[in-house]
Amino acid sequence: MIELILMQRVDKLGQMGELVKVRPGYARNHLIPSGKAIRASKDNLARFERERAQLEAQNLKRREEAERVAERVSGLSITVIRQAGESGALYGSVSTRDIAEGCTAAGLTVGRDQVLLPHAIKSVGLTTVRVALHPEVSIPVVVNVARSPEEAEKQARGERVEAEAEAEQASLEAELAAELAAGQAEAER
Repeated sequence: MIELILMQRVDKLGQMGELVKVRPGYARNHLIPSGKAIRASKDNLARFERERAQLEAQNLKRREEAERVAERVSGLSITVIRQAGESGALYGSVSTRDIAEGCTAAGLTVGRDQVLLPHAIKSVGLTTVRVALHPEVSIPVVVNVARSPEEAEKQARGERVEAEAEAEQASLEAELAAELAAGQAEAER
């Protein structure tokens, strides 16, 4: 385990200025290169304590800016058009990159690392994901995944698209059953 000083709040790890112990790979590959932490040496501890007030002021300013942006874009909804099968399963999935591009097109510039997607979206429908504007500020974004713009509009209004597909499938099955029954009745004559 490696001991680090957090330079900003990190989810499920700690607040700015805390000393934390993490695995070497997490420190080496994520926290240190992204500037979220520095190694906990005597020199770095002294430097952090000297710059603590300035760092906290910068963090507070960035947080306030993120809160203003969050208020401005609250209720953001994006539409992603994808090919899907009859059951609504996508041929592929919707990733953080797709969501980040959709948010940028809607007027909120975010990177794909800011999209907090617990698992890939693999079916048609509405899904709510979080977008982190700041380590302490995140907003919900509704992702509307559909096969066509018309289907996306129906989903946005709250209509069940699958219900229409199921009803259409049931009517086709009923027609086929009626034709088979008529064919059997004719064969029996």
